[in-house]
Amino acid sequence: MSCWVPGCPALSMCRGLAALPITCLERAKDLKSRLGILLHKPELGHRIRTSSKLQLGSRWRDSSQEALEWRESFDQLLKSKSGVTAFHTFLKTEFSEENLDFWLACEDFKKTRSKTKLASKANRIFEEFVQNEAPREVNIDHETREITRKNLSGATSTCFNEAQAKTRTLMEKDSYPRFLKSASYQDMTKQATSRGISKRSHT
Repeated sequence: MSCWVPGCPALSMCRGLAALPITCLERAKDLKSRLGILLHKPELGHRIRTSSKLQLGSRWRDSSQEALEWRESFDQLLKSKSGVTAFHTFLKTEFSEENLDFWLACEDFKKTRSKTKLASKANRIFEEFVQNEAPREVNIDHETREITRKNLSGATSTCFNEAQAKTRTLMEKDSYPRFLKSASYQDMTKQATSRGISKRSHT
């Protein structure tokens, strides 16, 4: 490419390339050549796509089989990472995910060992979920709210126990049964059941 018009971008680019050491230009050409070879190998692209599909399929099989266990008990659901994720997604459709978020925050809070961090975390959780007019206020009674407020004066790993238990009971009795009846959960169990039948028929 050549251009003799003053200020032409092509001319500036050519001058810039000319200023580069020859070794840099040779390496750039070599890299371009290698990339071209890779891009024109269809079997390589097929291999990558197939690998991704296999990994995704494996994860889906694991979670769908695990989904059958979630209906055994609410505890079983909470023990499963994919179960908690699925339940959280469902709660979002009901605009009540703050209950699960509070429960999870309490679980994380209990693992805190530093007394300084314990106090700051306790205040943060209380302000976000428990106090009146909190941004993500959970549905607990006034008495439990006041007990939790008093517990903050000497924050320990158990200061949210009562509020957490009330929220858990609410989810177990109210949201959990609706989750099991939801279309998304029913689809997962159908997938798991059909896979199980298919597997047995091939053995």
